[in-house]
Amino acid sequence: MLVAPPHFLIMMLMRDEHKTFNRWWVAVGGFFLQMCLGSIYAWSAFTGPLTDPAQLYSFTKTQTQIIFSFALLMFAVVMALVAGRWQKEVGPKIVAMTGGLFLGLGYFLAGISGASFLGILLGWGLIGAGIGLGYVCPIAALVRWFPDKKGLMTGLAVAGFGFGALIWVKLTTGFRFGPIDLTPGWKGLYGMGWTVNDVFLLYSAIMVTIVWISALVLVYPPDSWSPPGWSPPPSTTPATGSVEFTPTEMVRTAQFWKLFFNFLVGATAGLMVIGVIQLFASEALSARGVPKDETLMITSTAMGLFLAVFNGVGRIAWGSISDWLGRKLALVTMTACQGIVLLGFYLLAGWEIPLYIFSALVGFNFGGNFALFPAITADYFGNRSVGTNYPWLFLAYGLGGVIGPILGGMMGDYKQWFVAFCITGIACLISAAITATLKPPRKTISQNR
Repeated sequence: MLVAPPHFLIMMLMRDEHKTFNRWWVAVGGFFLQMCLGSIYAWSAFTGPLTDPAQLYSFTKTQTQIIFSFALLMFAVVMALVAGRWQKEVGPKIVAMTGGLFLGLGYFLAGISGASFLGILLGWGLIGAGIGLGYVCPIAALVRWFPDKKGLMTGLAVAGFGFGALIWVKLTTGFRFGPIDLTPGWKGLYGMGWTVNDVFLLYSAIMVTIVWISALVLVYPPDSWSPPGWSPPPSTTPATGSVEFTPTEMVRTAQFWKLFFNFLVGATAGLMVIGVIQLFASEALSARGVPKDETLMITSTAMGLFLAVFNGVGRIAWGSISDWLGRKLALVTMTACQGIVLLGFYLLAGWEIPLYIFSALVGFNFGGNFALFPAITADYFGNRSVGTNYPWLFLAYGLGGVIGPILGGMMGDYKQWFVAFCITGIACLISAAITATLKPPRKTISQNR
């Protein structure tokens, strides 16, 4: 039997670029690609074994968060400095496939590093670089294919990133909800005797394969293409994405820096919780007398099921809400809700059901950032420029990825968890107030020259 080469398959899928349904192949490919990139949010599943004195690693809490932060920083920096410009020159497919190579190589190097802190740090750094290359590619493609549904589609494009953590966390720990075993006979890779290094090596092969297949459908529509029956808004209408800004023009606006601060605060808060949820919740549960084996099951369910699933759901939901409610009001509401949730999280994490509820709420609000910020970047600074503009706003995420997890890890080592949750919760409330003052930018005559 003859097998069609990849380029022929793509031509078949996209052969009639004027039919609306063909653009959904791009959404499907983007979803599965992001699902692999979202494995970075499974880091919490590794922090327990890495800090367990009974195993060969014995890292401190702060060391585990330094590794996580380094990968997040590489993610944002590579996305801003390399991915945005490169995908504009060669298209999203090649950039995404290169990202898949770095992602797999990073897991491989971490897998062969044994108990070396430096080895795992550098390996996870390459994981971040691979994610940085691949992340913007589905967003840039889908904004062009779906100018009529930007909020929904940017949410869908990155929903896989949130849902991915569910798969990669629960693959290692098994699927349990309270006393209910959702997969009888399957206790996860850890339950089968796999080490953290073994899991890294397995993920290396899986990531490269899925990313390469998914990247094949990431192509741009023709320049003259638009959805059938849809008319673009007049170029004079503010906040529609019809006026294009260069990155230099964008960073000179007050709107960019207000958005940057909001993204920084939202990323700091969400990534702090993602990085330390297993460590913090385990201590809170143990303080109430919950046995150690049950705390592992409960915390992995909180992170790998509730936070991960609602992280993905929040991306789609907040994107859809913003199409109806408006980008600014959605962003203000989401950020304020996150501030309130974080202040309550510290108080109630020692009880199983409240832990699940607050993990879901943190994930839901955190996930919304990745639908709203690319959409509002397209609205304010141009649909066609989002692939080069959004990576610069995304640097706020990288900075938050350094501040949040390390703040959480240090406060954990000093037994001051309350300080971390109080700082991030109040910062979210302040950020929501600042975001409420946003107005769409207007391009001046000097900027048009």
